[in-house]
Amino acid sequence: MAKFPEPPPAEELAQVPPVRKQLPAGTWAWRVYHRGGRHPTLWDRLRDFGPTAARFDHHLPPPRVQERAILYAAGHGPTALAEAFQNTRLIDRTARDPWLVGFRLAQPVTLLDLTGAWPTRAGASMAIITGPRPRARRWAQAIHDAYPDLDGLYYPSSMHGNRPALALTDRARPAISSRPEFHRPLADPALLRMLRKLAGDLGYGLV
Repeated sequence: MAKFPEPPPAEELAQVPPVRKQLPAGTWAWRVYHRGGRHPTLWDRLRDFGPTAARFDHHLPPPRVQERAILYAAGHGPTALAEAFQNTRLIDRTARDPWLVGFRLAQPVTLLDLTGAWPTRAGASMAIITGPRPRARRWAQAIHDAYPDLDGLYYPSSMHGNRPALALTDRARPAISSRPEFHRPLADPALLRMLRKLAGDLGYGLV
């Protein structure tokens, strides 16, 4: 089994040089968000409640509203969909009113690159992407404290062929655009063909 221990204290982790991934202004970012349900949100809002069950929440426990905030995104729309519906493996086009949004970064961001050797060098492994989520969240908390110049994480999507995924923290808030480039509800008939193909490729259901 790949090594995935608890993270070291932040001051020790800071001694391990980070591998930085710089995304320039204009880079596309995609996400799925929900306008309805128990926790409706907006396309550009970072979630300041946490930690939740999401993998890289860097919020400090216990779960509560706090200054730390996060927005999960991806480099491609299909990757964002694969990530958003991974728990049920069912793309539900209407429950909680899901929308797909694509926007361009308004300014550069610098992220910790988890796609290469850094996890191993830091004492973990690529299990940080696939291993127990509570432990991954503790790593995210330590990373946030150890590297105050970083705006989040750049990691391979385990649900969509290792394509780029992003965890943008509150430090990346100025990079969120004031308006999206693409913004449609999943219930839009114009998206149905794409969603059918993606569901078939992933083995997800579609309703």
